[in-house]
Amino acid sequence: MKKMVIVVLLCAFALGINGQPARNEIMQNPYLSASNYLAYRGPQKELTKAPKGYVPFYISHYGRHGSRYLIGENEYTRPLQILARADSLGKLTPLGRDVLRRVRMINDEAYKRLGELTQLGAEQHQQIATRMYDRFPEVFAGDVCVDAKSTVVIRCILSMENELHALLLKNPDLHITHDASEHDMYYMNLHDAKLSERKHSKAGDDALKAYREKHVDNSRVVNSLFNDTAYVHHNVSGNLGHYLFKLASNLQSTELRKQITLYDIFTREELYRNWLGQNAGWYIGYGFCPKNGATQPYSQRNLLRKIIEQADSCILLERPGATLRFGHETMVLPLTCLLGLNGYDQQIDDLEQLESRGWINYRVFPMGSNIQFIFYRKAFGDSDILFKVLLNEDEATLPLKTDCAPYYHWADFREHYLKMLNAYKGE
Repeated sequence: MKKMVIVVLLCAFALGINGQPARNEIMQNPYLSASNYLAYRGPQKELTKAPKGYVPFYISHYGRHGSRYLIGENEYTRPLQILARADSLGKLTPLGRDVLRRVRMINDEAYKRLGELTQLGAEQHQQIATRMYDRFPEVFAGDVCVDAKSTVVIRCILSMENELHALLLKNPDLHITHDASEHDMYYMNLHDAKLSERKHSKAGDDALKAYREKHVDNSRVVNSLFNDTAYVHHNVSGNLGHYLFKLASNLQSTELRKQITLYDIFTREELYRNWLGQNAGWYIGYGFCPKNGATQPYSQRNLLRKIIEQADSCILLERPGATLRFGHETMVLPLTCLLGLNGYDQQIDDLEQLESRGWINYRVFPMGSNIQFIFYRKAFGDSDILFKVLLNEDEATLPLKTDCAPYYHWADFREHYLKMLNAYKGE
């Protein structure tokens, strides 16, 4: 009987661990709780060798800008104002006064830099480009062309320029073209009014509100900063905890990360629970969520079609080089879902099951996140083109049959996804 009880307990423990992979990871590394504010970590695994005789000849890429400052001015000034006013009235604890000091430092560093690329963001893209070159030198040999496009946002343009500069340092003979124009925004950053309207369905909004009310509670953090509970009740916005969590999350993307942190005012459990609320919001907004029609990833249909069309064209060339595109996490995440990379095309009706089923946002779209299609063939003119997909420079799976995983046949890919795209009617 004792043995049976022990076995049951061990099984329950194992299920708990497997059912909460993000919680376990955040307990080990609190930076992961930052969701889309996670600073890029680079590849985590070794690459699989190509089938015998196949060599890389073309790369098609879409990447998010690197680490940046927060975009909204209120994200800096509002918590600063709340804490400074309380301090002037003697309402802060010693911890509260120290947090105010740190928030002032963060606000000063970001002054007139809202949404701009940080130094770390530039370094991330230099490193991504260097690894791309070193991993697939055949693609960049000689005077091949590298064609780059960016959205018209300055942090994306600078991310592109940092990658191109790093590639030129590796090979000054590269023929580079680069542009950032509204002309290309129909696929680089499509705004679909119909999908945007469906994103905020009543069912989805109600489910997210209930989920966050259940899981996210920053009251302990807020109360630890003030010495007067009545003052907190009457004068402190309920959003202060959220503001501080966002500042804590984004701090890892700035040079101030070397001097201060705000993660120390949260417990690991509180960080995890804040992440839960963020993860659910991103799933409803950009995943195949049934609560709003399970169609949001089709916002990237033009981008995927462009990737296919340009790849088809480049395959006909003897030395096509690389096509690089630079944008935002609001494209990387839904494109990942549209492709079904690593199972992110799942339709999950119960938000409580997101984590246990592996829909974990920070694995997809940290600052500097990218998707790379690496194309292989034995010789120019071969009809059997192989490719693999890298998500954040690690090999990813596709919902396609293949006899050479993690490599896939391009013909199978284009047939499957063009059929899927053509079937979408924008309903």
